Amino acid sequence: MSLPYDITTNVGKVRLIIGDTDATDYVFSDAEITYFLTANSNNLNLAAADALEAWMAKYATSPDSEKIGDYAYTQKIVDKMNKLKNELRAKVESAPALTWAEPNLTGENT
Repeated sequence: MSLPYDITTNVGKVRLIIGDTDATDYVFSDAEITYFLTANSNNLNLAAADALEAWMAKYATSPDSEKIGDYAYTQKIVDKMNKLKNELRAKVESAPALTWAEPNLTGENT
């Protein structure tokens, strides 16, 4: 039995962002998510976007739609994953590069 993911870790946070939360059937191992985090300087949104790209690649070899008799099925999961990936990257791009702090003018060391 697999242990549930730990939301207090960066790996767990990335799992939550991308929806890889089924402890009995993870898409990515902890090591793979750690790689995405390391490759993106521990930026959760960029790591999640990279994970989504890798996940989408698995679907690239699957047919987009299927028809059996009167039954038709269209797979839109890749479109949804791509939209989320783009939203995550946009969050990072729109975040300020620097934050400002007020200088300590009291002369005290803090």
